[in-house]
Amino acid sequence: MTMTTHTLETAGAALAYDVHGPLPPADGRPPLFMIGQPMTAGGFGALRSYFPDRTVITYDPRGLGRSTRSDGRVDQSPSVQADDVHAVIEAVGAGPVEMFASSGGAVTALALVAAHPGDVVTLVAHEPPLIPALPDAEAAERARAGVRDVYEAKGAGAGMAAFIAMTSWQGEFTDEYFARPAPDPAAFGMSVEDDGSRDDPLLSDHAWAISSHRPDPEALAAAPTRVVIAVGEETGEVYTARTARATARVLGQEATPFPSHHLGFLDGVGRPDAFATRLREVLNVE
Repeated sequence: MTMTTHTLETAGAALAYDVHGPLPPADGRPPLFMIGQPMTAGGFGALRSYFPDRTVITYDPRGLGRSTRSDGRVDQSPSVQADDVHAVIEAVGAGPVEMFASSGGAVTALALVAAHPGDVVTLVAHEPPLIPALPDAEAAERARAGVRDVYEAKGAGAGMAAFIAMTSWQGEFTDEYFARPAPDPAAFGMSVEDDGSRDDPLLSDHAWAISSHRPDPEALAAAPTRVVIAVGEETGEVYTARTARATARVLGQEATPFPSHHLGFLDGVGRPDAFATRLREVLNVE
């Protein structure tokens, strides 16, 4: 499959995006746009390889990977990113698209459909980490702040250990969760050294606007887009599975099961072959 790489200048950013396959698509289907946050285009290599018959678009969100920003900001906003994705779709000129959106990218995608309802035919939003949808939202915000605080105090290794502990906790964030000591980075094979950086989008508060986003159910219902909220069969009752199911309920649906877990489409981590088969099935539903 041929790939072309482009740079799109937008307000405050230069967005790098890739088009895998011909335009217009050879099969007559809309392009399949895959987005993540903070995942860049590189994270979709395995999943994309299972769609050799489709024209696939990937991109790097502003300030991440190859996409630079000149707006003087470090925060990640779903509304700003939604406008960026809209700009890429317009630049490609083959919309509306089908879309698979992962994690924070799923939040961006929900904001995109609400703001630009003509951009997407079908959206598969996989485990959007939307804290406001949870019954224990206040506790989840406290747990999120705890990760940031450890990161600010001790650096990336300690922060990532705290992030793993938070995102692998089963069920609501209870007193038992908050009573646990901060995990040892060495237990996860990570360095205890602090390199002084504090700009990691997962560990800092730069992306809190994404996990604090409140989808607009009325706008999403009014859009012509078919919205599917997906959840991993093996994700259990951890944070992103609970937010996926809660978001689906807000939108008046049940979450659609997908193979594996939150990173189930990654090679060597999940089951990208089974994941791609399920994604194809869901996209092909009329």
